[in-house]
Amino acid sequence: MKNWAGNLEYSSARVERPESVAELAQIVERAARVKALGSRHSFNRVGDTDGVHVLLDALPQHIALNADRNTVRVSGGVSYGALCRTLEQSGVAIHNLASLPHISVAGAVQTGTHGSGVDNPSLAGAVQSIDLVRPSGETVTLSREDGDEFLASVVGLGALGIVTGLELAVQPSFEMRQRVLEDLPWERALAAFPEIMSSAYSVSLFTNYAGDTISQVWLKALGSEPPLTDLFGATAALRPRHPLPDMSAENCTIQLDEPGQWLDRLPHFRHEFTPSKGEELQSEFILPLEHAPDALQAVRSLANKLAPLLFVSEIRTGAADEFWLSPFYKQQSVALHFTWKPLQAEVEALLPELEDLLRPFGARPHWGKLFSPGGHDWETLYPRFAGFRSLASSHDPEGKFRNALLDSILGVPAASGR
Repeated sequence: MKNWAGNLEYSSARVERPESVAELAQIVERAARVKALGSRHSFNRVGDTDGVHVLLDALPQHIALNADRNTVRVSGGVSYGALCRTLEQSGVAIHNLASLPHISVAGAVQTGTHGSGVDNPSLAGAVQSIDLVRPSGETVTLSREDGDEFLASVVGLGALGIVTGLELAVQPSFEMRQRVLEDLPWERALAAFPEIMSSAYSVSLFTNYAGDTISQVWLKALGSEPPLTDLFGATAALRPRHPLPDMSAENCTIQLDEPGQWLDRLPHFRHEFTPSKGEELQSEFILPLEHAPDALQAVRSLANKLAPLLFVSEIRTGAADEFWLSPFYKQQSVALHFTWKPLQAEVEALLPELEDLLRPFGARPHWGKLFSPGGHDWETLYPRFAGFRSLASSHDPEGKFRNALLDSILGVPAASGR
């Protein structure tokens, strides 16, 4: 069994598809090692195990709106695409979406996945409560009233339990427009970076860091925001665009300022088009927004090494949150995303140099993408890291939910015998 990109084969001894949470709890209780997999849209081994893999797609897929609480309760294995269609039918929305709507809610939240917008929290920001299966098979629900335990568990890397459900905040449905601008001069982008990234509800920049211009600016604007046809020297595209210049925009969400609902504009790609597999790798580094111009200049110094390995790089922003291992913990941030060609050896050889460049800016790697686990001072990057490690050891002293990657980050549990 392989991941979404096909760049790794999982190590599990067997795969189970429980049809109920009770059956899942029994599997977890009996297993020596166990991990859950969702849409497998992860590029490293954060979800790997040498024991039992449980797939959550056979669990009952519930989506239940609570109008009194302005929340929706959703099974962990549900995709954002399925969730959003159901929400829109009831006239409600969630605050933001990632570029792909095909990913599972639980997997996206557990790894700190996000959309864009200087005032928009990551997808975890919507979570009001979370349902977990602990290593013993016990099922628990944690809410914001549970304080630190809740804040540690939402972006939990699967180390504190298997997520079977979440309660998410919803808001009234809203209309958006999307426009792509082209050829934003780097000099002007760096000089006016906060203003550019605040020019619409959600803004993304696409580049390979070579040359004097950023090739595309994607603006996702609310109905109340005025349309932009130029921005610091960038001019409006006259036809729909794909982030990659030589690809058709057929599977991209509608552009050219045509009004539509939030779920059909916030992602970059349409839910009805299944994304390709096995054709890319991904890395991402999240750092304080105020460091963005200097960090981007540093990355540009590597353009001659980056460009041959890149399909494209996306630059986004996100609001601060309170989740202990969220890359957005306590900081409004910029996220530098790298979509690599399927050249893993070459990418992994370059990553330490890229990480060294970004280290002075406090860059936090995205937990589900490629990075060098030994190249980061986790306790400096995450002020609550020691507390998270203590909770993980307390809840899972035998390391049932661990794997080699998590051990390299959190340390080997004392009671695990490994």
